Amino acid sequence: MTTQYKKPLPVITTEAQEFWDGCKNEELLIQKCSDCGTLRWTPRPMCHECTSMKSGWAKVSGKGTVYSYTIVYHPVHPGFVEEVPYTVVLVDLEEGGVRFLSNLVDCPIEEVKVGMPVEVVFEPVTPEVTLPKFRPAKG
Repeated sequence: MTTQYKKPLPVITTEAQEFWDGCKNEELLIQKCSDCGTLRWTPRPMCHECTSMKSGWAKVSGKGTVYSYTIVYHPVHPGFVEEVPYTVVLVDLEEGGVRFLSNLVDCPIEEVKVGMPVEVVFEPVTPEVTLPKFRPAKG
C-alpha cells in the first residue's frame, strides 16, 4: 500500500460504505433487494425491479466474463500517465444481472477478449480505500 497515492479516489457515500468495507476485507459485496432478490450495482436506495426500499448486501464470487473493454492510451488524469496503455473492462458477474466497471490487471493488452473469464483482485491504495480490479481467471 502506498501512502502517496496520486490518482483520484472514490467518494465513499453512505449507500456504498458496506461495499468499500467489503473490499477492505477482500470481499466483493453487491447490494441486493430484500423483497425480490435483485442484485443492483451501483448502490442506491430503491430497487429498479420492484421499487422496494429494503436492501442488504450479498457476497458474490467476483468471477465473471469481459462484456466489453477499452484500451486507454491517453490518460484522463496525471496520476495515470505512467500506466498507459491500460485496460478498462466491463465485467458481467456470474451471479447475473450486474455489470461491473474496473481495470484489468496482469494481462497484456493484446490478450484481452470479449468473453474472457476474469476474477476480482483487491488493491489496497490508502488505509480507507481498497480498489476491486479484475485479472484473467486462473485455471
